[in-house]
Amino acid sequence: MDDRRDETSSEAHGEFVRRVHTPVSVEELFAWHERPGAFQRLSPPWEDMELLVPHEGIHDGARVTVRMHTGPVPSTWRIEHRDYVANRQFRDVQLEGPFDEWVHTHRFEADGRGSVLEDHIRYALPLGVVGEMAAGWFTRDTLDRVFTYRHRLLVNDLARHAAYAERPRLRIAITGASGFIGTQLSAFLTTGGHEVVRIGRGDVRPGVVDVAWNPERGQLDPRALEGIDAVVHLAGASIADRWTKAHREAIRSSRVEGTSLLAHTLAQLDRKPAVLLSGSAIGYYGDRRDEVLDESSVPGDDYLAQTAVLWEGATAPAERAGIRVVHLRTGIVQGARGGALAKLAPLFRWGVGGKLGDGSQWMSPIALSDHMAAVHFCLMEGAVRGPVNLVIPEAVTNDEYTRVMGEVLHRPTLATAPAFALRMVLGAEMADLTVLASQRVRPGVLERAGFRWDFPELEGMLRFELGA
Repeated sequence: MDDRRDETSSEAHGEFVRRVHTPVSVEELFAWHERPGAFQRLSPPWEDMELLVPHEGIHDGARVTVRMHTGPVPSTWRIEHRDYVANRQFRDVQLEGPFDEWVHTHRFEADGRGSVLEDHIRYALPLGVVGEMAAGWFTRDTLDRVFTYRHRLLVNDLARHAAYAERPRLRIAITGASGFIGTQLSAFLTTGGHEVVRIGRGDVRPGVVDVAWNPERGQLDPRALEGIDAVVHLAGASIADRWTKAHREAIRSSRVEGTSLLAHTLAQLDRKPAVLLSGSAIGYYGDRRDEVLDESSVPGDDYLAQTAVLWEGATAPAERAGIRVVHLRTGIVQGARGGALAKLAPLFRWGVGGKLGDGSQWMSPIALSDHMAAVHFCLMEGAVRGPVNLVIPEAVTNDEYTRVMGEVLHRPTLATAPAFALRMVLGAEMADLTVLASQRVRPGVLERAGFRWDFPELEGMLRFELGA
């Protein structure tokens, strides 16, 4: 296909070119794009995009169909891959979508000990010159934001996997693989060459549920997990839903019963996995105001803290069976597609974001990409075991979080949600143990083990996740 611009055309054509150097061979760079999960990893989290049909790969004739929610009426974008040449190029050509023309050529070149990816896009906006006048700047700005994000994520992911290039790729079972964190973790691992086996509820469905389980009924077939190298356990009822009596019970039972079932099942396998990474949370420490907390700190005594104690304790059968167990004490994960950031960012964009309570409570966040990198680090580093705090090196107060969010989004932050109002809306216990709780947590184990954060500070992680 010829990429040269037709100067005689009456359409308003645009061209965008962006190159990035990567720390891996051209063969590994190309292979990363061919593996399952590449589309999910490269989709900017601030774009409301839904993959309607499982990605078929990048061979000639393979298609991608997504639904875009960028306006009042969702639109469908259908792309076909063409002109595939292994380790050199492939093209994405729009069959249906918002542009009159869209051809995205991915070119791959060797470059010394690394490689270079060039993204070359030729596009034509609807309505010709009128469309260019109305939306040309917006289109170019959007492409710049998107590919700044894509290229940084690509380089970061490749570097994480390259650090363990000499290690065998793993077969990793994941519970909660369809959730906010699990979806991206699965994509991160598969693009790195690992195989992901999804443990989920309901019938087995390829690419969605590979192994069925039902924790309430104690159902999990051990035979389906024979030969698994590692397990990442993320499943559990959300703490963000209103805490009715039934939901309080679901929060605890989903964590304790599910973990117990999984640990007992793994313990009885003939070939046991080397490691179980089991979800936990910094709620383990309770509300501790200004106290600096690390993995050696004692647990709190409130509902969430005691739930976390039972949650971690439920892994004991796996540990007794000789499986290395890591408790992932996760902080406030910052990802634009889910969790706290997905709820807070729209409020700030609308100009109604502000402090929660008096803003003095400590928050211990972590970027979604660093959370996944830390999980990967714990998988690959055999000396890491026991509790591990997944947070950035320095916690921030809610007051500081509010200020930085306003600066990133260029919005005022004068609004305040008083503590009494939060207690009325959420319920006193839920408000006090979540949005008003103060947890100043340090990642002592990760620091001592040599983990490197891509986003060790709040502003950088927010700009990356929000495309700001």
